[in-house]
Amino acid sequence: MRKIFLLLVLVTMSYQVSLAQQDAMFTKYMFNSLVYNPAYAGSKEHMAIGLLHRTQWWGIEGAPQTQSATIHTPLPGKRVGMGLSLVNDMIGPTHTMTANLSYAYRIPVGPGKLSIGLQGGIMNWRADWAELGLADRADEAFADDPNLWLPNFGTGLYYYTPGFYVGGGVPHLIDWDLREKLGITTQKYARLYRHYYATVGGAIRLNDAMVFKPSALLKGVGLFTPYEYGTNGSTQTYRVGAPLEFDVDLSMFFHKTLWIGASFRSSVEAFTNQNDPDGRSSFDSADIWAAWYLRNGLRIGGAFDYTLTKLQEPAQGSFEVFLGYEFNYEAKKIVTPRYF
Repeated sequence: MRKIFLLLVLVTMSYQVSLAQQDAMFTKYMFNSLVYNPAYAGSKEHMAIGLLHRTQWWGIEGAPQTQSATIHTPLPGKRVGMGLSLVNDMIGPTHTMTANLSYAYRIPVGPGKLSIGLQGGIMNWRADWAELGLADRADEAFADDPNLWLPNFGTGLYYYTPGFYVGGGVPHLIDWDLREKLGITTQKYARLYRHYYATVGGAIRLNDAMVFKPSALLKGVGLFTPYEYGTNGSTQTYRVGAPLEFDVDLSMFFHKTLWIGASFRSSVEAFTNQNDPDGRSSFDSADIWAAWYLRNGLRIGGAFDYTLTKLQEPAQGSFEVFLGYEFNYEAKKIVTPRYF
């Protein structure tokens, strides 16, 4: 199993074209939406804190391990929301830490609010190639262990009402060329690509005891970012990007206390196969999750992903655990939980 994963690391993390998403993946994206969209800051109308841990492909040594922490709040008496998001992502020999400060300006529009968000932050990307057990460190791509500090900026839009929301975010606008930053002259290259996120969801009240909540997340990488480089006086252009991925989630909220849901993750190409004639896209996972709201404002929960790819045999699925706390400035106590 170790050899299988090391091969994956070499393919996806070395200085070559990668057909994978680079940002951390979360099944319960609705509990840390600030990571994807700075316009989400302050949308709960009270301070909210969230912590999440994800173990992906449990059972494979070196598989991704990710933690996120978010805190955001509206400023009292103003249309402004502020937030802070931290993400720690480890996969094999690589380690990425990201910190972003978010600002959102919220404008009343119809029954809801339109939030315009901006964020600024920094990413630390480093790797310890010795963990791969390479027999030869003479390869220029693995000769030195990189440790880069990369500033970045993001933006987003978010419209929400008590029963509906729709939004889109670009967490980092700058596409960093890692080959250039590391001073590598080989034609092989790596780049941090711009990621795009779109979300939509709603809350449908069935009766006093039950609320039905559907939601979806669409993720794209490198949609508008061709890569060009020259060799022997000629220039070649590559279109680099991952399959267009989506998450669909259906959940029920019982008595404003117990939240149970199921979701499905795949790619558009897995259905159409038009842009992926080699069949590299497939169904990713089927997921179940639950969360419990305590009367003091604490929220605890967990999720399990059943892997549907060829990693199903060596991996034992993926899981997440999450913890949150919500405040209310006026009442000094928790109020009816918001659905998103």
